[in-house]
Amino acid sequence: MFCGVLGCGSVSAAEKIPAPEFADHLDWLNVDKPLTLKELRGKVVVLDFWCYCCINCMHIIPDLHRLEDKYGPALEIIGVHSAKYVAEHATDNIRDAILRYGITHPVVNDRNFDIWNSYGAHAWPSLVLIDADGNVAAAMSGEGVYDAFDQKIGDLIHSAEAGGTINRTPIALHLEKDKAPPTALSFPGKIAAADGKLFISDSGHNRIVVINLADNTIDQTIGDGNAGLKDGSFALAEFSRPQGVAVDGKMLYVADTENHAIRAVDLAAKTVRTLARQGGISSPWDVLVHDGALYIALAGSHQLGRLDLGGKKIAVFAGSGREQITDGPLAQAAFAQPSGLATDGSVLFSADSETSSIRAVNFDPAGRVRTVVGSGLFDFGDADGERGAVRLQHALGVCYHEGRLYVADTYNNKIKAINPVNGETHTIIGSGIAGFTDGPALLARLNEPAGLTFAGGKLYIADTDNHLIRVFDPATGTVNTLMITDAEKLLPSEATAPPEKYTGTVITLPAQSVAAGAVKVAFDVTVPPQFKLNAAAPFYFGVSTEDGKTLAASNVMDPKFPVTIPIKLAAGTSRLTIDLVIYYCDADQESFCRVKRLRYLMPVEAGSGSGGDTIEIRASP
Repeated sequence: MFCGVLGCGSVSAAEKIPAPEFADHLDWLNVDKPLTLKELRGKVVVLDFWCYCCINCMHIIPDLHRLEDKYGPALEIIGVHSAKYVAEHATDNIRDAILRYGITHPVVNDRNFDIWNSYGAHAWPSLVLIDADGNVAAAMSGEGVYDAFDQKIGDLIHSAEAGGTINRTPIALHLEKDKAPPTALSFPGKIAAADGKLFISDSGHNRIVVINLADNTIDQTIGDGNAGLKDGSFALAEFSRPQGVAVDGKMLYVADTENHAIRAVDLAAKTVRTLARQGGISSPWDVLVHDGALYIALAGSHQLGRLDLGGKKIAVFAGSGREQITDGPLAQAAFAQPSGLATDGSVLFSADSETSSIRAVNFDPAGRVRTVVGSGLFDFGDADGERGAVRLQHALGVCYHEGRLYVADTYNNKIKAINPVNGETHTIIGSGIAGFTDGPALLARLNEPAGLTFAGGKLYIADTDNHLIRVFDPATGTVNTLMITDAEKLLPSEATAPPEKYTGTVITLPAQSVAAGAVKVAFDVTVPPQFKLNAAAPFYFGVSTEDGKTLAASNVMDPKFPVTIPIKLAAGTSRLTIDLVIYYCDADQESFCRVKRLRYLMPVEAGSGSGGDTIEIRASP
């Protein structure tokens, strides 16, 4: 429902209320220039008011895709991102959300609620339907968009066709996904450790990646990488943006989030099967095994579920389904988008992202829910200290280790330690600035971390928007990046496409002689004074052979040039393909950013010697 321009209540097409024009000077994504309603005349337009923290906003994305597919360019959907959290004001963070959720329509950053207020929106998601003449035709809030708008959109397009005003010319898209370089992991969400292995929900690649921690090599990939719901062998199974993972002996349980399903992975038989789907399972975000049952963070219904692994029966364990922070008996308590689970063996802890809180639940069916830290749906920030003073910002992950709760304080780009008894909290990792920096823990930079687990005395962190796994060593107080030894095997096939398929700038360099063995490729990048490098984008550095074999591939946030990438060269003559993806912005307008793809072709003669030579690549867009 809307008030203001739209009045209070539903809007009928007969009222002919002109749709307010978009505010100027806003950042737009997925297009190369701002759009106006005036230039969209002749099209039916849907405005989707959303924010990327909101689970209900995620739920309607498939409906929007269906409408786009059905009506084609006669319909234009525009995402109006009106942020709830401080972190969501940043255009770069919205860009990551667009990539994470596969959004391919134009999106505008309505950071100051200019468009929101002009339309009188008051809830996420809210949608406005605009006819081909630029008048408001209908409005709604909540889910069920397809059924609510399908017939109305069809009627409006038919009317415009009859009146000769229909506009089916596609607008020029400049998709964010086409600018993003490939990464070995894509938006890793949750992680778990067992038997010397790290299990990673490689959410953006729709699979589970298993790493041997002894040598950081790939043990298994589970899933073929396509978004879908398919049981079977590891190679054939399909997931859809999985999140939580929990290991129990030879079984791995997966919260298959966008399939609204729980999957069981038999690590011995190397097969995947579906345990439960729909029927009360709404956007499962994390899973935890305890005493023969699987506990599920049901982010979509604001509840905690319990799946009896013996009888395979699922039921609500705690939560009324109301989105709020309310303590008390299990059935009466209220959660708000629970997204992370942990236990000390007797208490179940939940990271409630939408109240930026940590909750504690007794496993006893007659138990109660209490709040460890947090206070309300709009009470968030970045404050340590005693329980009442503590503020988190959309915390997505939690794990328990040796008497303390470790929390992925996601939108604050920090990891915090909490006393689960008295709620005393302090930051242990992260400067609070989004980015990528290893080193002393409090100076390290993370980018929306979401998953945590301990293994071998070290804390492993799913650094989601950096597409990396970070490692905190309490003994040294430092953070490092987990370097997967054979990471090139995780890259999508198009990442190592031969040069003739390349669409960037290709530069042939003079031949160079080096000693065979270990060789360093050093990249140095400078930009003209009117530009600056984009510290929030993932620069890509890659080296491959002429036949497409990857020798090195790395994404680095906020790189400190020169960046050095090690490779190994066998003796003999070859031609290297050296790839570089640079992101840079106008110095006086951060939202105006560019991407430059450079590929260098260099003949190399690797002769005898002890190695250690350096190949220098200097670039300026």
